[in-house]
Amino acid sequence: MELDLSLGAFWAQMTQNPLLFAAIVLTLGVILVNGWTDAPNAIATCVVTRCMPAKAAILMSAVFNFLGVFVMSKISPAVANTITKMVDFGDDYEKAIIALSAALFAIVVWATAAWMFGIPTSESHALIAGITGGALAVQNGSLSGINGAEWIKVVYGLGISLVLGFVVGWSVCKLVVLIFRKVQRSKTETFFKGAQIVGAASMSFMHGAQDGLKFMGVILLCVLLTNGQSPDGVSIEMPAWIIAVCSIVMALGTSLGGKKIIKSVGMDMVKLEKYQGFSADISASVCLLLSSVFGIPVSTTHAKTTAIMGVGAVKRISAINFSVVKEMLLAWILTFPGCGLLAFVFAKIFMAIFI
Repeated sequence: MELDLSLGAFWAQMTQNPLLFAAIVLTLGVILVNGWTDAPNAIATCVVTRCMPAKAAILMSAVFNFLGVFVMSKISPAVANTITKMVDFGDDYEKAIIALSAALFAIVVWATAAWMFGIPTSESHALIAGITGGALAVQNGSLSGINGAEWIKVVYGLGISLVLGFVVGWSVCKLVVLIFRKVQRSKTETFFKGAQIVGAASMSFMHGAQDGLKFMGVILLCVLLTNGQSPDGVSIEMPAWIIAVCSIVMALGTSLGGKKIIKSVGMDMVKLEKYQGFSADISASVCLLLSSVFGIPVSTTHAKTTAIMGVGAVKRISAINFSVVKEMLLAWILTFPGCGLLAFVFAKIFMAIFI
């Protein structure tokens, strides 16, 4: 059955269904928080190496996040489809939409708390954990609420962002050092100042391409659940209005900034030079591009941070501030069980109140 996803049909349904309205508002809130707290990772290296002032970098990032969502949704919406089909909220649409709303609320709480402490936690993992926790709550803890074939892509994403990010970061930086080893430092400084701006733009573009598509998948899931339809039985084609809304809200969130996270990622973990910042941005962008094409949801935070670690390791391992790395790893490790449990509890509470 073909679902009517026109803006007119959606708006009519949302105004008549308060549950759908609440779920969409919460989804837009999560997108805004993502742009606000997660997107700063894309420009962290560009700012701390003084290639661009923070305000200009944030504005540039907002523009390229918008373009990333829009362009990738037209080329390969595979990540959105993965998110939509990752869990099963059951046949009771009222329970399903309430549980999904609770999961989105849990994600906002988790991400905002991480931002307050300046910890670059992954909103991608918070999203995956939250939706999974909400689905498990509807299914009373049964693993039948999880689609293993789609969820395994999350595991692949962990490997890509953690291992590949570090390896590609190290390799690209090593290659850059080899190519420019005989060039005067003053000339390389000028070149890499411009190159790093390009790298930050590409990283911002890929952040929009990855995370924007994840949230488009959530909006689509809201509509499907409200209509009592399973994602598996629906022909899915992203309408232009969903693309535009996600793009604009993410760009707006990005424009709000996130200087605490810029400092934590770009200054505290590794002291970077311009060529290193460029190497990290290009490496992370490559990892994100490959993941997006194959529909693998990857943490942009993981990809960027591990690329920075790989770049720092080229000089010496001791160049990496492992106390900061330890703090980040702890935040990442806690996100899956922590946000998942929070979503599970909120879903149970919301269902008890509203049903």
